[in-house]
Amino acid sequence: MGEQVMVEEPPSHQDSVDLLEMDSTEALEKIMDEYGDDVKRFVYTYVKNQADTDDITQETFITVYKKLHTFQHKSSLRTWIFSIAVNKSKDYLRSFHTRHDNLFQKIKSYITESSDHETPERQVLSQSESSELMDYIMKLPIKYREVLILYYFNDFSIKEIAHSLNQKESSIKTRLNRSRSKLAQVIEDADDQRSDQ
Repeated sequence: MGEQVMVEEPPSHQDSVDLLEMDSTEALEKIMDEYGDDVKRFVYTYVKNQADTDDITQETFITVYKKLHTFQHKSSLRTWIFSIAVNKSKDYLRSFHTRHDNLFQKIKSYITESSDHETPERQVLSQSESSELMDYIMKLPIKYREVLILYYFNDFSIKEIAHSLNQKESSIKTRLNRSRSKLAQVIEDADDQRSDQ
């Protein structure tokens, strides 16, 4: 039917136990290697500019470093890290500076993980399609955008999203459905605009 995408399995519970038994600095390095790029891409979907994304990603991992000893395995380590990133991003967006400066921000983003077996032509096409889809997603309000990105781009389960956003699973299911509908409307409106031109 379509191309099969290989999804890397998240680290197991034992992996996070092993990390917690390491020296804090060594554990942080491994955590940043494992989750750094995903967290950075996710933060970008909130703040929409690279400099602030870098700052918030750094703050996220500083918090992970400081609070690693408090991690209690109530969720996966990955979910816990993303919940910190969500909170740091939302704190930033609530700040006075951001509310005013973000009015003038323009978005260009690219989030895709191309398979090694794709041809260069297919990779370019996939990147173009993925970039266009992200442009549409970025037009949605944050509460819809975040669930789509966590679910489709970061392969979070409903349960993991609920935990990360501190919401009930039923609320996340409803929000995900609304997000899909709103995204479909944004795409349809864009198609209508193209056909009118």
